[in-house]
Amino acid sequence: MPKLIKLTADGAELVDDRFTTVADDESIPAGDVILSLTRYQAEGEVLAGSNRATGVLLAGEEEVEALVYDLPRIPVIALSFAKYRDGRHYSTARLLRERYGYKGEIRAVGDVLREQAGPMVRCGIEVFAVSDGSTPEQWAAATARFRHVYQRAADSREPIFAERAEGRAE
Repeated sequence: MPKLIKLTADGAELVDDRFTTVADDESIPAGDVILSLTRYQAEGEVLAGSNRATGVLLAGEEEVEALVYDLPRIPVIALSFAKYRDGRHYSTARLLRERYGYKGEIRAVGDVLREQAGPMVRCGIEVFAVSDGSTPEQWAAATARFRHVYQRAADSREPIFAERAEGRAE
């Protein structure tokens, strides 16, 4: 079973991935699956009645608004980063958390770098499919690398300007 790094309040941990990501041209196996947006829109209704969890894989060019009405029944949304420098899914994650109140798992897959962990967490991503052999401890350290932040985000950390205004900045 593939492993994921999941961030928790206490740091990070290695967890099993109970979902199988299924390509559009593959048959759907038994168990919990993650499908492309296109396939989910075509087959999601049938799968929802089959007593299995069905997640969605969003490509960078796909808009999360296509899932708004289905969000309560989608347990995981995997955001596919085709290239590490493509930041569109930062906005997607933040929209999911802040505008649509999504409480499920938001997962970063694809070209995901540990150096991006802090900003990704701030936007609402908490699970990472990593391929570089890095450890949960390294990911936890990357998310805590900077003590202060400079703008508000989905993680509710208070920006430094607010701390300074209240006289709490060090």
